[in-house]
Formats: sequence, structure tokens, C-alpha cells
Amino acid sequence: MFPSITSLKQSDKITTIGFYNVENLFDTVDDPKTFDDDYTTDGKRKWTDKRYRIKIKKLSSVISKLGLNRSKYPPAIVGLVEVENAKVVSDLVYSSNLKKHHYGFVHHDSPDERGIDVALLYNKQFFELLTSETFPVFLNNDEGERDYTRDILKVTGNLRGELVHIFVNHWPSRREGIVESEPKRVIAAETARTIIAQIKGTHFDAKIIVMGDFNDNPTSNSVKTLVSDDFINPMESILNPEKRGSLTYNGKWNLFDQILFSKNFLEQKEGKLHFKHAEVFNKEWLKIFKGKLKGSPFRTYIGPWYQGGFSDHFPVYAFLKKED
Repeated sequence: MFPSITSLKQSDKITTIGFYNVENLFDTVDDPKTFDDDYTTDGKRKWTDKRYRIKIKKLSSVISKLGLNRSKYPPAIVGLVEVENAKVVSDLVYSSNLKKHHYGFVHHDSPDERGIDVALLYNKQFFELLTSETFPVFLNNDEGERDYTRDILKVTGNLRGELVHIFVNHWPSRREGIVESEPKRVIAAETARTIIAQIKGTHFDAKIIVMGDFNDNPTSNSVKTLVSDDFINPMESILNPEKRGSLTYNGKWNLFDQILFSKNFLEQKEGKLHFKHAEVFNKEWLKIFKGKLKGSPFRTYIGPWYQGGFSDHFPVYAFLKKED
């Protein structure tokens, strides 16, 4: 099923892991169970099939290029957030830019009130899916009622023949204020840690990858709760509020989009995958090219105005290498 590693060139030994907040990837159909009305033909966004198809084409083009500066292949794994349903993920997978790469995907509906979910794409040539499940993050609002947010997705499979557990997260936003909303993200981090502890309880040396839009930076309390002492966060050295990140707010860069690895990914053992490098995919053609937002991610809408861009986030990605 997997290519012979010993016969491959250097670039063939590099495996790319990606993550992308695709910013409100909705279809045009109204779901009466969620607040998706803005993204319908008659909604506030005037979300037409043409606009939807443009977004699918642009996002799939980005995904197909992740990691090609070091690897011969598009990413083996891509975590996605802000997808409405299985249909939009399927449309990505079967788009002209991705269908030749034989991606499968994992998607579960979550209870988020806006109807946005998380998902995972995987290249069937390099990843064998074994199991997937979701875990709710239990939050309460100010009235003590359940505050529904995205579930945490856990996918287990063989990545180039090696067993790995992959978590895809989309933690609560900062809409209520950074300080006011921080406890919710800490709860999400604690939920992820509980699941990780369960895995390690039966497989103490399990290889684990945790990715997501954490709505916090690498130095935030929530992310530090997640990282603990058994994970590495290669994104921490990337953030520069003045120059570099994965999204902007009030003229400053943030790096909410991150990929973390259990520390055993640092071990360079024969026949095993190990961590090499992480980056933000911030090509010039992904950026706004003029105006006060120049250099920021070229998004689909700015306020109510349609721009026809990609997303308000840059994707992030990391490289793993398999030793001879």
C-alpha cells in the first residue's frame, strides 16, 4: 500500500501535515437547524452557487500546494475547520485540484449553533484510516445553560505505516473579549488533555498530532495547558506580532492556527517518522495587495462586501521525515 521508503529520493521521504481554517465554507442550502441563513442565495451575504464554486476552487488550489517546496507530494493529512457539512468537504475532495490525489475525508456533524464543523482530509496513498470519533466540549453561558461549540475530532490511522492519533480542534472564539472568553478555551484544552491521557493510559508511547484553530496564540494559557511537558509546539518560534502569523487583528499578527506533536516525534529512529520543520503558508497571491489591510490574508468578504478571496486565515503546515 505504501511506497518503498528505501528507494525514494529525499523529497519523497518528506510527509506534509497541514491545517486550514477555510472561513465559512457553507453551501447555498438553508439548514433549518442552524444559523446559516446569511450564506444562502437570499441571505445577507448573497451567497450564490457561483461564489461557492469559486471558493471551492481557490481553497482546493491552496491545499494542493501545501508543502511542495520540500515534498514531492501534496499533504498526507489536512485538518479543516469552518466547514458546514460533509457535502462541502466532499466538493473539496472531488474538485479538479484535488481529485487526482485520491483524498478521503472524515467529518462528523457537531452541535455548533452556526453549523460549522471540523474535518480531516487524508491522502489514501499515505494514510490508512482505522477509526474516528468526536468528543464534546462542555461549556455553559452566563445563564448556566449549555453553550454549544465544535466537538474535538480524533482520527486514528497508519501514516506511512506508523500508527498515529490526530486531533482536530476549533476552540471558542474571542468574540466576548479575550479575558472573558479565555476560560472556555482552557476547558477545550483540558478536554483534549483528558482524551490524550486516555490514549496514553493504554499506549504510553503513542504518537499524537494535535492541530487546530485555538483562537489563542502559542503563549496563551489555553495552549500552554494543552502542550504540557509531553508535546512540542513548533509554532511558538514563528509568531511575530509585527511581521508574521496566520491572521491579523487591528494591524497585529496572531498565530491561532497551530500543529503540535508529541515529543516522541523528535526521536530519529530507523523507519520512524520524525518532526523536521513547520511553516505558515503565506504566499503573496494569498494576500490582500493594497489598502490598509495590505499583506493580510485575502478573504472571501471584508465586512459585507464580497472580495472573492480564499480565507481570513493562512494555512499552516509541518514536515515529517522517515529515516532509512
